[in-house]
Amino acid sequence: MLGQKNSDKLFEICNKIIIWFFILIIAYPLVYICSASISDPALVSSGQMWLWPRGITFEGFERVFQNAEIWMGYRNTIFYTLLGTFINLAVTLPCAYALSRQDLKGKGLIMGLLVFTMFFEGGLIPTYLLVKDLQMTNTIWAMVIPNAAAVWNIIVTTTFFKVTIPRQLEESAEIDGASTFRIFFQIVLPLSAPIIAVMALFYGVGHWNQYFNALIYLSDRDLYPLQLILREILVLNQMSTELMNTADPESLIEQMRVANIIKYAVMIVSAAPLLIVYPFLQRFFLKGVMIGSIKG
Repeated sequence: MLGQKNSDKLFEICNKIIIWFFILIIAYPLVYICSASISDPALVSSGQMWLWPRGITFEGFERVFQNAEIWMGYRNTIFYTLLGTFINLAVTLPCAYALSRQDLKGKGLIMGLLVFTMFFEGGLIPTYLLVKDLQMTNTIWAMVIPNAAAVWNIIVTTTFFKVTIPRQLEESAEIDGASTFRIFFQIVLPLSAPIIAVMALFYGVGHWNQYFNALIYLSDRDLYPLQLILREILVLNQMSTELMNTADPESLIEQMRVANIIKYAVMIVSAAPLLIVYPFLQRFFLKGVMIGSIKG
């Protein structure tokens, strides 16, 4: 009995060591980027700043936010994220609920067709031609419609509905004369806050980080999302540094300094909103993912 307790303690200690090891691996890059964004770039480049900020300066953030296109990109990205996430949920939740019901005819065929799209897709060129034929190029719809639903998220949500929502509750509502739509909106959705929060987070992060669709479908700069604007800033600074005349070393050093200080500030600007929002959804995250993906 004593040996068993000692082995349990040893197991617990090993688990804590492993957990703290992974926490340090994950936390260090985040702390480093935050510190580098407000540190003297010369100290960062020379390796004198390795954890805490040194030579504190907010020049990088000042240069980033002085760019009017940054604010335009923020506005567009927030709009794309809110609208896109709403469309994603409006497609995913009803589809998942329909697939979770036993009385749906052809459910196996529908699920098979959905799973088929996870392994085979049309490819980039056919997708672009489809979006173009639908006259969505260079419009906001090219950012939100092509990715209206993810099959994996539909499967996870379907499992959540099967496991969490008692069939007896739906049958009682049907006996009382409630329609399928009323059951879905007044009974199922209020009981599904965890999976709704998880899906909103998944889809929201995808829309916030989206730049490839904008790169392909958008040509109007007024529609550019934040990630595409930040990408241009980093690329232009890198190109200007590489093309700078080496005969003017002072200008080259200054350009490299500006490029380095902007690089870390851009990372913080793009990631900060998600880091702020996530803690408010974290309490739903674990419950929704575990129930939706493991059980059933």
